[in-house]
Amino acid sequence: MASVSTALPQSTTRAPSRLLALRRRYAPLAFGLLILLPFVLFAIAPGLFAPYDPLKTSIRERFEPPSWEHWFGTDELGRDVYSRVVHGARISLSTGVLTIFFASVVGVVAGVIAGYWGGVPDRSIMSLVDLVLAFPSIILAMAVAAALGPSLLHSMLAVAAVWWPVYARLMRALTLHLKGEAYVEASRSIGGDSRHIILRHIIPNALSSLNVRISLDLGYAILVLASLGFIGLGASAPTPEWGAMIAWGRSYFLTEWWIGAFPGLAITLVVIGTTFLGDALNDLWNPTL
Repeated sequence: MASVSTALPQSTTRAPSRLLALRRRYAPLAFGLLILLPFVLFAIAPGLFAPYDPLKTSIRERFEPPSWEHWFGTDELGRDVYSRVVHGARISLSTGVLTIFFASVVGVVAGVIAGYWGGVPDRSIMSLVDLVLAFPSIILAMAVAAALGPSLLHSMLAVAAVWWPVYARLMRALTLHLKGEAYVEASRSIGGDSRHIILRHIIPNALSSLNVRISLDLGYAILVLASLGFIGLGASAPTPEWGAMIAWGRSYFLTEWWIGAFPGLAITLVVIGTTFLGDALNDLWNPTL
């Protein structure tokens, strides 16, 4: 009887501790998804959430403060700020995702070549990586975007051009580690060629680390693209891009603060959401950290 009475408190105390551990593990993931979900829905179907045309102007409704009719107010041309923020989610999220996608693809290919074959390819690629990383990313992106000319496509290319070395360095390190694993040696011993080993063993086993890095970089890429739009190197008027909207509203910030405040709040929430999402994925896929 004594053994039974002592076992019951232990079982009852383990359940709350497990629930607490699960909550600590999944709470950041749920919080990040909760923040990002509205913006993802805005990007998928902005017409379902925006009550007005984001490009429609109305001189009679200029500079109206937030109200039940215009939740985020109107700008200097009478355009509904809320509708422009909703439609801007598609532009900002899609450009951020495409930019990180192109940067990661180039970086993964370069990193695999450098890490798997080594020698001259490794030294050449890593020298270029070190050269690009020697400059601050935002300054180099501004220089590349200015050289290409102001446009949304050029700003995406500029950010991708300065971001691929991050993935190249990460993929090189992962390739150097994975190519020495036992299953890679076994595949090589039974006649597996380099293409088979890279596509079937190295890249699939590196995806978890790459996905964590991509989720962490997505918010920062959106922030950099918005910064380029803010200084006039991104989307041109009247495209409802968040960075450009902040730039257009800065002249009226002291009186009509809502023009630039709500697009800035949208950028802040997206960056926070992607940061929580990346940290949570890192904890889930790398439990030994």
